[in-house]
Amino acid sequence: MAEDIKVDLELNLKGMLCPMPMVKVSQNIKNVPVGGIIKATATDPGSLADIPSWAKSTGNEVIKTEKVEKDLIFYIKRVK
Repeated sequence: MAEDIKVDLELNLKGMLCPMPMVKVSQNIKNVPVGGIIKATATDPGSLADIPSWAKSTGNEVIKTEKVEKDLIFYIKRVK
């Protein structure tokens, strides 16, 4: 459950359009330790494809995705 995930950094990406949510996650992944978690909240439906695709291509991991009303919430673990 999301309540059990220790978040190291929260990003509010609401209102940003593709590809900016993915770009912001990419820029900020260096700001958490290896094994750390970013909680990114976006509203752009394109994020559902962009963020997991970015994570896969960079060796990081989306450990959970939630949809709460119009918000898309991603929990991204820094793997390397």
